Formats: sequence, structure tokens, C-alpha cells
Amino acid sequence: MPDFAWHGIDPAGREQRGRVSADSADAARASLTARKLYVVKVEPAVVGAVADAGGEALLSRSLFARNKLNQKQLTLFTRQLATLVTVSPLEEALRTVSRQSEREEVRRVLGRVHGHVVEGQALSEAMAREKASFPPLYRAMVSAGEGSGTLASILERLAALLERQAQVRGKVMSALAYPIVLSIVAAFVVFALMIFVVPKVVEQFQDVGQELPFLTRAVIAVSGFLASWWWALLLGLGLALFLWTRALREENLRMGFDRFLLRLPIVGKLQRDLHAARMARTLSTMVASRLPLLEGLRLTTQTVHNRVLRKASEDISESVRTGGSLSGALKRAGVFPPLLVYLAASGEASGKLDLMLERAADYLEREFDGFTATALALLEPAIIIVMGAVVAVIVLSILLPILQLDALAGDMGAR
Repeated sequence: MPDFAWHGIDPAGREQRGRVSADSADAARASLTARKLYVVKVEPAVVGAVADAGGEALLSRSLFARNKLNQKQLTLFTRQLATLVTVSPLEEALRTVSRQSEREEVRRVLGRVHGHVVEGQALSEAMAREKASFPPLYRAMVSAGEGSGTLASILERLAALLERQAQVRGKVMSALAYPIVLSIVAAFVVFALMIFVVPKVVEQFQDVGQELPFLTRAVIAVSGFLASWWWALLLGLGLALFLWTRALREENLRMGFDRFLLRLPIVGKLQRDLHAARMARTLSTMVASRLPLLEGLRLTTQTVHNRVLRKASEDISESVRTGGSLSGALKRAGVFPPLLVYLAASGEASGKLDLMLERAADYLEREFDGFTATALALLEPAIIIVMGAVVAVIVLSILLPILQLDALAGDMGAR
């Protein structure tokens, strides 16, 4: 069935544009008229052209242009839409949000969603056509809000959920940024010393006729290797990374690697706490929105990257599906903090599961913040100490031959 681009005016006098599927132009016009639209123009849609929020055809797309909303753009869109739908119709709110965006890819995605809504589709159905931009959990909550007539409150909760997740991601990124930059700078300084400084210095000791200290010979050997074979080292590291990435696609190897990560003292605790906090906050939002707990578990499981935690989440979902309690399933999984298990059990007993899960998420996120601050307070000086030790070894390897020559000259002068 062909698509037709149309231009019309709605009963409120607002100009509308969109696309509609019909057997012919007359059928498309009749369909639009049945929706109480005054049709100005109907014509075959241009293949590859998409009407944006302002109705302008995007006849071409850049090969490298993004075709989806990133997490920050989705969060901003949700907050704006949650605010606007309380004071204006959904179609008008979508058009306003899409028009005020400064990014072309955002206008393009939201323009398509707006066009589908104008054609008569539900918002969740329109978002389902843009799966790359709107995750399954997001679409499920929007669909539930439309079905229960509480779309505005659901969008408000979704906006709060996404904003909180963005805060957690921001804290993780800001916490890791300084150690990563410090490590890169330290590695660069060491490599520069070994490749450019050490060879120039050791040239002075070539004609001494004395055996150089072992530390100096070792540093010279490493420096010579790096200066001559740095390209091979980079190539080897790149090949090893490629092979390791391919190997991790094997499910058994990936499961073993993820299990190893969870056993690490710091990384494992961070992964468990972040996953537990994310699950608790997501389930709290869904329960508060009167959505099925089982659906929330199923959709949350799809977002877990660690295979061990994903398997535990799948087991929890299956246990709840067969009639078990959430707290019991969390306890049997053995990878979730005891506090989450206790608060989930208290929430089930008191009928306030959403409130208890929210409190658990708040506590776990605060604990994550404190733990991260403490870990980084120890990690940063550790990096500086390691860098200082490496530089000290290089300097000592240069000073030892000089001291040896001074001692030799002193002995010769004494004779």
C-alpha cells in the first residue's frame, strides 16, 4: 500500500502535515476527511523523504548522521513532554518539543513520531517505530499510561527516573575521568622518557670501557625495544584487543569473565550495587505506575550487560512468574545486597513495595557515592606513587653510571 504526504488543517485551525497509507490519493483524502481534517493537498510521498516537525521534507541524510536520540536527548524530551502534556494536547506538545530542538537528528526522530500520532496512532505505537530511540521499558510505561488515562503522571515518573539515572551515570563518569586522564598522562611521560631521553643520555656511557650497572642495562634494553618496536607493540596490543573482544562473544567465556569481575574487591561491589540500585528504582517506578511487576523484571533484565547478573535477574523473573515473592527470589539469587532483600520483604508485607524499593535505591546510590569517593581517594595517590617509582627507576639508572665514573676517577686520582 503506497504512502501519501498530506497537508491539512485540523478543527482547531492548526496546520498539520504527515503521511498516510492508502490505496489511492482519493482514499487517502477520504481517510483524512473522516478524521475531521480539511485537506489542502495530497500527493505521493517521496521515497526517502521524511516530514520533520515543521513539515519540511528531509530529502537526504548524511551517511554519518545519527538516527536516534541519545540518553541525554531522551531525558530532556521526556521532561519537556511531561510538562507540556499537562497544559496542551499531545499532538501539539510533540510538535512544540520537536520544533524547539536545536539538533537536526532530534527534530527528525520527533518529527516522525509526531507524524504517526497525527495519523491516528497511539504514542507508544509511534515510538515503537523508533525502537533505537525509545527502549522497550520506556514504551511499555507510555503504553500503560495511555491505557489507564494517566499519561501525564507516567511521563513525569519516567522523566524523574531518567534524570536520576543520568545523575548516577554522571557521577560514574566524573569519578573515573581524573584517574583515567592521570594514567594516560603518566604512561605518556614514561614512554617519552624511555624513547627520547634515555637513549640520548646513555650515549655518553658507550665509550667508558666499564660494565654498566644491571639496572642501567635493563633500562637501556627496554628503551631500545620501545624505540625500535613501538609500532609492533601497538599492533600487538590492537590485535590482542580484537581477539579478546571476539572471544568474549562466546557465552561460556563471557560468563566466566563476568563472574571474575564480580569477584574483584572494588569492581565487583560497584557492579552489584549499581545493578541493584537501577533495578530497585525501575521497579519502584513501575509499581507506583500500577504496571505489572513481572513486566518490569523482564524489561529490566534486557538492559543488564553482566551475564551473571542477567542470569540472576532472569531467575528472579521466572520465580515471580511462578508465584514466588520478589524478596525470596532476590535472596536466592545471592548477588543482591541484603538491604535490598530486607526492604523488598518489608514492602511486600506492608503493601508499600514501591516506597521500600525507592528507599533501597536511594540508600544504594548514596552508598555507591561514598564508596566511589573513598576508592578514588586511594586510587589517585596510588597512580602517582607508581608513576613516581617508575620515573625514579629511570633516573637512578642514569645516575648509577655517573656515580660509578666518579668513584673510578677518584680511585685513579688517589693513585
